[in-house]
Amino acid sequence: MTSVKEPESLKEPSEEPGKAKDDSQASFAETAMQLAGKSEEEAKRTGAVDRADDQVEALFAEQYKTSNSPVHKAVWDAKIPLELFCPPKMPDGALSLPSMQKSLDVLRKHKKAGTMMDANGKIAAGVFTDLAQAGYWGMLIEEKYGGQGATVRQFMTFLTRVASIEPTAAGLASVHGCIGAVDPVRSFGSEEQRKRILPKLASGEALSGFALTEPGAGSDLTALKTKAELVGDHYVVNGEKLFITNAVPGRTVGLVCLVNNKPAALITELPEKEDEHFQVVPYSLHALKHAFNNGLKFKDFKVPKENLLVPTAGDGLTVAYHGLNMGRLALCATAAGVMRIMLANMLPWAKFRQTYGQAIETRELVKRRIARAAALIVGAEALVAWGSWLLDQGFRGELECIIAKIFGSEAEKECAIELFMKTHGGRSFLSGHLLGDNIHDFLAPCIYEGEGEMLGMAFFKSLAKQHGVAYFEPIGKKVAQAGIKVFNPFNPAHAFALRNELIPYSMWWIGKQLEGVDQHEVPGMDADLKAHVDYALEFLSESPLELSQNMVKHQLKLADRQCRIAEMSSRIQDAVIILVTSLYAHAEQNPTLIAAADILCQDLRRKLTGERPSDSYFKAAGKLADMVVAGQFPGLSEVKTEEILFKY
Repeated sequence: MTSVKEPESLKEPSEEPGKAKDDSQASFAETAMQLAGKSEEEAKRTGAVDRADDQVEALFAEQYKTSNSPVHKAVWDAKIPLELFCPPKMPDGALSLPSMQKSLDVLRKHKKAGTMMDANGKIAAGVFTDLAQAGYWGMLIEEKYGGQGATVRQFMTFLTRVASIEPTAAGLASVHGCIGAVDPVRSFGSEEQRKRILPKLASGEALSGFALTEPGAGSDLTALKTKAELVGDHYVVNGEKLFITNAVPGRTVGLVCLVNNKPAALITELPEKEDEHFQVVPYSLHALKHAFNNGLKFKDFKVPKENLLVPTAGDGLTVAYHGLNMGRLALCATAAGVMRIMLANMLPWAKFRQTYGQAIETRELVKRRIARAAALIVGAEALVAWGSWLLDQGFRGELECIIAKIFGSEAEKECAIELFMKTHGGRSFLSGHLLGDNIHDFLAPCIYEGEGEMLGMAFFKSLAKQHGVAYFEPIGKKVAQAGIKVFNPFNPAHAFALRNELIPYSMWWIGKQLEGVDQHEVPGMDADLKAHVDYALEFLSESPLELSQNMVKHQLKLADRQCRIAEMSSRIQDAVIILVTSLYAHAEQNPTLIAAADILCQDLRRKLTGERPSDSYFKAAGKLADMVVAGQFPGLSEVKTEEILFKY
């Protein structure tokens, strides 16, 4: 079962977007901006993005929408659905798809032979060919279209293993399958388009990317300028795209451009050679150095009109937004594999390097780093298992996948800088060292798929939206109608004027004050993990009042309080990570994973409470490090380690 809910009906692909739906009704975000006194342009642009989000929501059945997601329920509902935070253990043989084993064998063969990269440091053409023959590029495509039909959880777990061999190969699979042309065609293509396009994408004949970003349109996707005009049987495209991974002549991109001044998505086959209508715009980029990342320039470039994707609701932004959650989850899965490489390469160095006659693997600081790396890996893998399991059930996964992306990217950054680099010391900067040669790739995930703090604000918006629509939008509208400049609920005149709007909110507030903490028992759970679960449940049960208090305090100015929003969002995310990691480790029933989960949860709890680490924490970290050094961390022995540079 896959996470994509196919639209129940489809318009003819030749129909131009923007004509069937009236977008004149203001969204919640647009209304809030207007009431806050923002400019008409800012309100409309914000509203356009908010509507795109609503239109993606409309693709999912009610029980799978964000308002019914595990995180939303855990924060706002009286009863926390613990069962939605407990992905079952991955069954034995889940990665036994022949195509997966063949693909891993291909990557190991090229890694061992030193043929992974070509003379320019890019993934070699032979690797692409061998992976195509193994079925690598069709993992997420249904078998009837020539793919492998993997579930999301199978794919994401597989991606972590791929990343532990060659991270760039994992990244390209994510670009192609999650945010490239595969997801748009699977989710929004007509049956004719699927039959025509998906087999090429599955076979590797057409490798894909997604052309959305422009020189002036990054986080603000309403600033798109690339346009397409229908002329006869083709759309004629003019404009420029920037930072497009997998964009070279001969490949396929999902191209987002303006048609009739509304965003639209065109599946675009790039010519084998540049000409006056199509040019690649190269630039020097420190990150993604083993893949191609280019700009694309179009001048009177023709795309067949039958390649237009027409969603049943929304427009090109809907298409773009839909695949983001899988891409975010894939980023976390890849980060887990990359951190495995780092941890695996810390161990031989820690055993070899001595200070004062003792290997540094015996030193408490190094042990803490090893333990922290193991903890970060378990957290990332827990979030991937949970998020992909939810997508397979049909959930949209907006909140859950944002948590995974932010955690995975920040964990990879910390592991690289604070743990890997500091343990290897000056050798980290030698040419040929994993850190020195790949530092930009280790940091780039913090930006890709949405910069972390920006995504944190998006997380808060999605989390608070229903509450705001139900209680604060009516108050805001009445305040504006009554001509009140600054609403004060303790002002009798204000309270009387808004009595009808304040009563529902007052009833909600009183009800929340009377609620107790939802109690759960997980049979056979480790005592330390149970304490973390209890803490997370209590924290989440108290969070609605804090969120709502800030909405009352800042009212319509809350959107401008970006730092406060980001801080509140981060705290909710940390509590969810504690809950998910504890339950994941319990399900795995592996002593090393349980110990690593305990370390991560202790770290996150101290972050939330401001407490100092205890001596027992340092002792537990040392014990975990000893387990890792002894080879007890699952799967770590399979990761190839690099030669130690400058032995003495």
